[in-house]
Amino acid sequence: MVESLIAHLRQVNARRQLAQQIGILEGIQAVQRWQCKRLLTTHAHMADQAEYHDAITFFVDELYGPKDFSQRDADLIRVIPKLAKALPNKAMVALDKALMLNALSFELDMAIAQQLNDEPLNRDSYAVAYRTVGRAEDRATQIAIVASLGEQLADVVKIPGIGLIIKLSRRPAKMAGLLALHDFLYRGFSAFKGLGDVSAFIEPVIAAESELNDALLDERVNLTTDNPLPDV
Repeated sequence: MVESLIAHLRQVNARRQLAQQIGILEGIQAVQRWQCKRLLTTHAHMADQAEYHDAITFFVDELYGPKDFSQRDADLIRVIPKLAKALPNKAMVALDKALMLNALSFELDMAIAQQLNDEPLNRDSYAVAYRTVGRAEDRATQIAIVASLGEQLADVVKIPGIGLIIKLSRRPAKMAGLLALHDFLYRGFSAFKGLGDVSAFIEPVIAAESELNDALLDERVNLTTDNPLPDV
């Protein structure tokens, strides 16, 4: 498990460094910002519901968004062996899924940014770039990870005492220079703590994203006249 977590972190960090070296990091961040808006537009009916708002926001801001995760990732690399001993296995599995999703999403975002090649970003150019990049298997994997992560986080918040452990660890985390990592864990726990039936949240999200992905990749769908993306 520790090796898997570190591998995900090194993968995304290597991609980020490469993107910066070849001058497309800003393009990737623009893609990520646009996707965040698209996600919130697609799932606005759920984001507007109090019980789902925090979970939607966590996925968008912490796993898809253009935030600089370098400090959080550096924190993780430092303490992963200790985390593996301190946290329940379910929590480590959820963290592994989150980092796997982050790494795969960054790789796909990078491919779209390269395909756009400084072309103005809108629903039409994004749809064409998405289809041109393709990678249907990776897109299916991305969606499957989201579904699995939602279930994993729902299980983690049910672990007796896990909330108290995270709350009490804030001060030691701050003193150790691990506040970015603690904030990430705390936001994830808080987002799913009051979710209730995770299936009622995750299943509509997965269904909508799967339908959108299928339409974008289906050559029979005319992207000029039947672009499935919402206006953002």
